[in-house]
Amino acid sequence: MNKSHRTAARILFFLYLAAVLVLCFAHFGNTPDVPTTFLGIPTDKIVHFCMFFPFPILAFLAFDKYTESIPATLAFAGVSFVVGLLLACGTEWGQATLTDYRSGDRYDLLADTLALSLSTLCVIGWDIYKQHRSKKAHRS
Repeated sequence: MNKSHRTAARILFFLYLAAVLVLCFAHFGNTPDVPTTFLGIPTDKIVHFCMFFPFPILAFLAFDKYTESIPATLAFAGVSFVVGLLLACGTEWGQATLTDYRSGDRYDLLADTLALSLSTLCVIGWDIYKQHRSKKAHRS
């Protein structure tokens, strides 16, 4: 990834973080009614999953130059997962303690954690594949 792409990815990553904070802490007074479940899953849990799934992917795109080997990929993915989990815990704690219009919910945190876990596994697989493909190209 060249420097301009990495810069764009970093800007996108920080815009994403800002959007997550707005979605977690803004007071939406007149929102349309939506079904409370989708395929038997509470809609707000689906929203939490969708909100946190991009975190490891965007972090990887923004900072992938640090993943030149499988151990580096695993370390980066681990740090990315932990930072995403801290963000998820922080938003739930903040909703529970800093607002009177939101509440912290352990099942929201569970949805966030599931999203971060699956996305982190995708990033690990993607980067290891990229490394193997690059090594094959250098051998040819």
